[in-house]
Amino acid sequence: MDLTAYIEHTNLSPTLTIRDIDKLVEEAKAHHFLGICVPPFWVKRAKREIGNDPVTLVTVAGFPLGYSMTETKLDEIQRAIDNGADEIDVVWNISSFKTGLPWTKIDLAKCSKLCHDHQKLLKVIIETAYLSDEEIVQACKLCADAGADFVKTSTGFAPSGAQVEHVQLMRSSVPSSIGVKASGGIKTRQQAIAMIEAGASRLGTSSGIAIVSSN
Repeated sequence: MDLTAYIEHTNLSPTLTIRDIDKLVEEAKAHHFLGICVPPFWVKRAKREIGNDPVTLVTVAGFPLGYSMTETKLDEIQRAIDNGADEIDVVWNISSFKTGLPWTKIDLAKCSKLCHDHQKLLKVIIETAYLSDEEIVQACKLCADAGADFVKTSTGFAPSGAQVEHVQLMRSSVPSSIGVKASGGIKTRQQAIAMIEAGASRLGTSSGIAIVSSN
């Protein structure tokens, strides 16, 4: 299985430097990864380094906790798009969801509209580590109704990351037109294949080279 077309080569470390960003781009080009995922501050630099190469540029908004104000998320998204981002991975408002507020869906719908107005994709990080199976199903349906293009498992900053059973549940809870991104703790080829077989159409990982280089 060719895994390169699934991998978003990721570095969201709080201590990464400009050298790490340039290295991420170089590695994505060399290994023909689908894309890279970088912090908002480094989107403009990454875009410049990508140049005309077919590397999708992904960044995050509302990261990593999701409970920033909607206006703040929208500003982050607009700035990321202005700086060259192709896709936005937004952390949804878990606090609002757990409270049962209708605003949870409105928040995502506003983010989705902004992305789609600029022909960009929106992935929603539901942070499965904090959700029951029932809540994962509810979350996925809410994201689909709000116009999300993908549902995503994790930020990588929660107690646990992607789990095969959660990916399966997410895949079965959204229409086929909506993708599933598995991220958080995917470090081996075996894990990557298991996630894809469970229904993931994207993999967010900082171990992309190790994954594609192993048998």
